[in-house]
Amino acid sequence: MLEDKLLIWKFKQGCDKALTQIYEKYDGYLVSVATALLNDLNTAEDVVHDFFVSFAQSAERLKVEGSLKAYMATCVANLARDRIRKIKRQPVAFDCLSPAESQTEQPDLLAMQDEQAVRLNAAFSQLPYDQREVIVFHLQGQMKFTQIAKLQDTSVNTIRSRYRYGIDKLRALLNSEVIK
Repeated sequence: MLEDKLLIWKFKQGCDKALTQIYEKYDGYLVSVATALLNDLNTAEDVVHDFFVSFAQSAERLKVEGSLKAYMATCVANLARDRIRKIKRQPVAFDCLSPAESQTEQPDLLAMQDEQAVRLNAAFSQLPYDQREVIVFHLQGQMKFTQIAKLQDTSVNTIRSRYRYGIDKLRALLNSEVIK
């Protein structure tokens, strides 16, 4: 956190190296968050690129109170939400849950992992955006419910409910596929 405050201060003073360090430190994280929210890696990369262009141009008016990571995740989530509204489409694939690379080269194991990722992608894409966003921030972004509540300007109980309902729906969707 102290390192981030120093980077922000240097960035506001016009140091290009500070912007580069911020980008290198958080680019992967922000792409992961955007991918989870948009279900499309290419669109997620575009959103993160748009964020960093805007961020780079906002040095003089930048006001980060609290965590830089949370601030940037919120900005990316807002841009992702805007992108979804703009293109009015259903999520396509949850690319950030690509099959885990196996240490063994067993084709049957790889096929099972692929199938599981596809099932999870399909189920995750059926969640309402608000629930998906809370799940992504909590599980992937490792944010606490209180942090998410502050970011979304809503109560902690609402965030907990969205998380619980989202997890329950995922469980129901995945269990119904097993029964079929």
